[in-house]
Amino acid sequence: MGKIRTDYLICAGLLVSVLIVFWPTLGHEFINYDDFSYVVHNSRVKNGFTWAGIQWAFTSTYASNWHPLTWLSHMLDCQLFGLRPGGHHFMNLLFHAANTILLFLLLRTMTGALWRSAIVGLLFAVHPLHVESVAWVAERKDLLSTFFMLSTLSAYVSYTRQPGWKRYILVILLFAVGLMAKPMLVTLPFILLLLDFWPLDRMVMDGKSREQKYAVIKRLVLEKAPLFLLSAVSSVITLFAQTSAIWNLADIPLPTRLGNALISYVKYLGLTFWPKNLAIIYPYPDSLGFLEILFASVVLIIISIGVFLAAKKRRYLPFGWLWFLGTLVPVIGIVQVGSQAMADRYTYIPLIGIFIMLSWGGYDFFERFKWSAKIAEITLAGLILILMTLSANQVVHWKNGITLFQHTIRVTSDNYVAHNNLGIALAHRGKRDEASAHFREALRINPIYTHARYNLALNCQNEGKLDEAIVHYRELIRLNPSADGRNNLAVALMARGEYDKAAEQLLKAIQDDPSHARAYNNYGVILLQKGDTDSAGIQFEKSLRLDPNYENARINLELAGKTDTPSTISRGVLRLVD
Repeated sequence: MGKIRTDYLICAGLLVSVLIVFWPTLGHEFINYDDFSYVVHNSRVKNGFTWAGIQWAFTSTYASNWHPLTWLSHMLDCQLFGLRPGGHHFMNLLFHAANTILLFLLLRTMTGALWRSAIVGLLFAVHPLHVESVAWVAERKDLLSTFFMLSTLSAYVSYTRQPGWKRYILVILLFAVGLMAKPMLVTLPFILLLLDFWPLDRMVMDGKSREQKYAVIKRLVLEKAPLFLLSAVSSVITLFAQTSAIWNLADIPLPTRLGNALISYVKYLGLTFWPKNLAIIYPYPDSLGFLEILFASVVLIIISIGVFLAAKKRRYLPFGWLWFLGTLVPVIGIVQVGSQAMADRYTYIPLIGIFIMLSWGGYDFFERFKWSAKIAEITLAGLILILMTLSANQVVHWKNGITLFQHTIRVTSDNYVAHNNLGIALAHRGKRDEASAHFREALRINPIYTHARYNLALNCQNEGKLDEAIVHYRELIRLNPSADGRNNLAVALMARGEYDKAAEQLLKAIQDDPSHARAYNNYGVILLQKGDTDSAGIQFEKSLRLDPNYENARINLELAGKTDTPSTISRGVLRLVD
């Protein structure tokens, strides 16, 4: 009974630690970096649970991902809280608290080590590298997938202690659900093999012949065959979903990716022990120095040799090290998705391995050198207090897009993505001059960055600087002839009365994207201007079929039936893009 009460008290303490650090996020806003596309501007999600939305969640690769469970989770938030960001942040907080407690209970169950398990849970709860996954609504996929990963591991432990097909089916089902939240879990079958090594002791090899050792390993690997199959299927689906977001080898050659991967591993370790200057975006370097790659390689080799030399007496060391190295593989950049060199959110699961090494290793250290328990407690308390303070300070930066991207620009250099997104946040506040300055700075750093070019053109257009907007739209179309760019150029040309030139752009936009509802609507406006009400009405009807909620098309369709000279025109797409 005493041990059970202690477990409850530790769980309560872990919950309180999470609340202390992350409670301020309940007053934070949505961030103009994925939050808008995932939730705020996503009609499928913000409408809550609908049959059409559920179908979309399971069939869509929107935002270059297939993660239906994540979409359903965001739909539930909108069903419960609408677009009030505090509710969405509260759900993130709850999931992080649940993950923290699940991690503690899992380690406690597997190892029987109460306080070492609690320390791992505490480090997981309050480490600054985890702020990004919790404070960012769009990173619900991190929290949700980790919840089901830990649930899968718990079910696996239950299965190993009382084998049976029902328990094994539960392991498979939980893993499949976790993959539907975020495919980063594809390494989970390897994690299970690590658990077989330590602490479940299913790979005991002492006194066995070579054939017997091979038979043990073969049995354990074959046992996980269905899970490996699920990982393979998930990987194929993910590669298909992310086709448009994957960088090709001509842009970032394989040697550069491998070099950045080695450096990133060491940087993640460095940030674990010295979590300073954390940012939402770490720009991919223009070049990598040979000495930097060599240093990273040497560090990783030395640590690997050290942990494997100590493996006989301290099996938790290779366990934790391989957990860290292995779970980072899907996001280490060999397959490069996005412009970031690395990301704090990628450490949410991998750092569990490092925390286990630190907790069990720290216990052994104090025990070996006969340091008093009081010194160990003071050391731990000081460490946790420092981490909580650093995390609380990092949480403050996530209050809104302006505070977040201002901080990112301060702690990184030549960060064109951060300048672009700070410009978006400023434009949403009506600070258009400041916004344009940041869009221009993003283009100074990266002249072919089309998002910043689009946003600068749009910002100029909204300020009434049509000539400058048209110049930027034409350059945008030269770099990337998108339907959105053509549509918005057409709207600017219409504002100057150049309807023939606008019609030419709109027809090309429709050709590029036959589902572009606003382009049909705007072309209908031009036809109305020419007095062709019948043809205009057809265009408005097409627009409404594609987007039944598009109010401008509905108004213009009514006008087409009443008069040859409409009193309203479309505003176009006119949305900033991050």
